[in-house]
Amino acid sequence: MQKLNFIPIIVGTDINTYNVAISFHEQYGIHPILVGSAPLSFTEYSTIPGTIEYYPKLHEPTEFPKILAEVAQKYQQPGKKLLLIGTSDMYVRYIVENADFLRQYYVFNYPTLEIMNQLQYKKNFYQLCEELGVDYPRTSYFDCREITAPYHDDQVKYPLIIKPSNVVKYYDLHFEGKKKIYRVHSEEEVNRVLNLLHEAKYDDEVIIQEYIPGEDTDMWDGVLYANQAGKVKLVALGQVVLQEHTPTAIGNYTGIISRYNLPLMQKMQALLEKIGYTGFANFDLKYDKRDQKYKLFEINIRQGRSSYYITQTGHNMAALLVDDCVDQLDQPIEYNDKTFLFTIVPKKVLRDFVPDPQINQECRQLIKKKQWGNPLFYRGDKSSKRKLFLAARQLNYVRKYRNNKW
Repeated sequence: MQKLNFIPIIVGTDINTYNVAISFHEQYGIHPILVGSAPLSFTEYSTIPGTIEYYPKLHEPTEFPKILAEVAQKYQQPGKKLLLIGTSDMYVRYIVENADFLRQYYVFNYPTLEIMNQLQYKKNFYQLCEELGVDYPRTSYFDCREITAPYHDDQVKYPLIIKPSNVVKYYDLHFEGKKKIYRVHSEEEVNRVLNLLHEAKYDDEVIIQEYIPGEDTDMWDGVLYANQAGKVKLVALGQVVLQEHTPTAIGNYTGIISRYNLPLMQKMQALLEKIGYTGFANFDLKYDKRDQKYKLFEINIRQGRSSYYITQTGHNMAALLVDDCVDQLDQPIEYNDKTFLFTIVPKKVLRDFVPDPQINQECRQLIKKKQWGNPLFYRGDKSSKRKLFLAARQLNYVRKYRNNKW
C-alpha cells in the first residue's frame, strides 16, 4: 500500500458521508475517520470508516470548533495533513464560520463566508442570478416573522412552489406537516403554508416561485470542483431520472444519468469563476420546455448525496480534494463526457417509476451493458449486518414509490 501524507476527517454519518468515504477507500485503500452527532445505519454498520467519533453536541455552533480541535489533536501525525470534509449544509457552514481557527489543524477547500451567504440564503442567490444574467424561475418573497397581511398576487399562475430562504434555520425546525418544499394550487393554500411556517417559529423569508412543469427527467444536476485559486477543475452534468417522492425528501435524487453538454457546463463554470468560488458546488436546474432554457434553482456549497456519479465516471471526489488541498497540484480542467447510470434504488423501481419511455429504456440498456452502479452496495464494504439493512431498505423503496406521488 502506498504511504499517504494525509488523513481524511469526514464530518457526518449519512449517505453523503458514506459516498465520500468510499471514494477515499476506492482511490487510496484508506479507512477515513468520521465525526458525527449520532449513529446512522449508512455508516454505523460499515467496514469502510476507520473510526466513527460520536459527539452529541456536534450540531451546536459553539461546540463544533472545540470538537474538531479535539479530534485533530487525537489523530494528528507527523508528516500527515488532516483533510477536512463536511457533508451537510450545516457542517459546511460551521467549517466556513470557523475557518481561521480550524486551519491551524486542517486543510480544506470551501468558499468564503460572504460567497456562502450569497448562495445559501435564497433571496441573495436569486439577486446574484439577476446580476449575472442567469435564468431562474419567476420568484417573489414573503417574510414569515410577522404575518400582518395575507399573501396576494394577481400576476401569478398556479401551481407555485414555496420553500424557505434560510435552509439552515429551517432544517432545525420540527413540526407536523413539515415538507422540504410545498407545491400549492391556490392563494388559500399559499396562506395556509405561510401560517404553518409562522406558527412553527420559522422567522425568516420564504421564496414563492413559479412551478416549472415537467417530470423528474426534466431536472438536471451539475457537480463542479474549483480549486483553492478559484479555477474550476471538473465540470460534470447529469440528467435526473428519478427523485424521492416523499414530502420531506423531494429534491433528493435517486437516479441520474451523466450527460455531456459543453455550453451548459461552461455556463456553470463561468458563474463560479466570476464570483471567485472555491470547493465543490452542486447545481440544481430544471429544463423549461416552454422557452427551452435551463432554470437554476440553487447551488449547494458542497458535494451532494448523488454526486458520487463523478467518481463512477472516473473523476474521484477524494482525488480532487487530495490533489488540490494536500499536494497542491494544478490539474487541467476536465468536462465529464462519460455516460453512466447512478442509482440508489432497485432496478425494479427504475423500470416501474421512470415515466419517460425513452429514458426508461435507456436505463434498461445501461443496466444491461453494466454501465450503472449503486454506491451503497460498494464491494469493498464487508459488513454482513449492513447488507441486511440495505436489503430491507431496497424493499422499502418499492413501497415508497407505490404510495407517494409528487
